[in-house]
Amino acid sequence: MARLTNTQLVTRYTGFAVLATLANLAAQRVSLAAHDGAGALALAIGVGTGVGLVLKYLLDKRWIFFDLSSGAATHGRKFGLYTLMGGVTTAIFWGAEAGAWAIWGTQLARELGAVAGLTVGYVVKYRLDKRYVFTGTGPAA
Repeated sequence: MARLTNTQLVTRYTGFAVLATLANLAAQRVSLAAHDGAGALALAIGVGTGVGLVLKYLLDKRWIFFDLSSGAATHGRKFGLYTLMGGVTTAIFWGAEAGAWAIWGTQLARELGAVAGLTVGYVVKYRLDKRYVFTGTGPAA
């Protein structure tokens, strides 16, 4: 099994978090451009979160935790746990993003709030995933 140095782990995990964040924000922009009015922000946050979640799961599974398991049942169970662990960290992200939007009311503030929330959330998420989702795999196994 491959082993990552701490520097490699942080670099990969950060890079994947940046990719998922950019995908999340791009999906939000598309959603906000397509929808206006009541509920548009909530819809955009949900769409962005879904896009970022799937991308991050696939990258983490293979390149952070070196989990080569396959099959619909296995993926379903792990993705379910991965999503559950993300529930707490998503609350951090949503709170920071919505709070920045409510306070400053600009796209830039919303996106900066999202980046701050995602950064904190991803640190917590790695620890939860290592302990509960990808057990027995990964660089620290």
